Amino acid sequence: MNEGANPQILVEICTEKMPFGKYKGTLIADLPVSYLEWFMRQGMPKGKLGMQLHTIYEIKLNGLTDLLIPVKQQLRKM
Repeated sequence: MNEGANPQILVEICTEKMPFGKYKGTLIADLPVSYLEWFMRQGMPKGKLGMQLHTIYEIKLNGLTDLLIPVKQQLRKM
């Protein structure tokens, strides 16, 4: 079993938009760290959205946004 990152979640983060709130309509990958930190303090939403927000938070917190470059490039080709 692969314990690494699920590439599908990276695609979702780069294609799905925030469904509500101050940044409604913003790609999840483009949400500012300050907003993600607010969710960490208040509690992440349940389910898939919470998992996506937590994932992009960890990516940004750890300086791993370069992981999204090939995903975004691939999506542009589609």
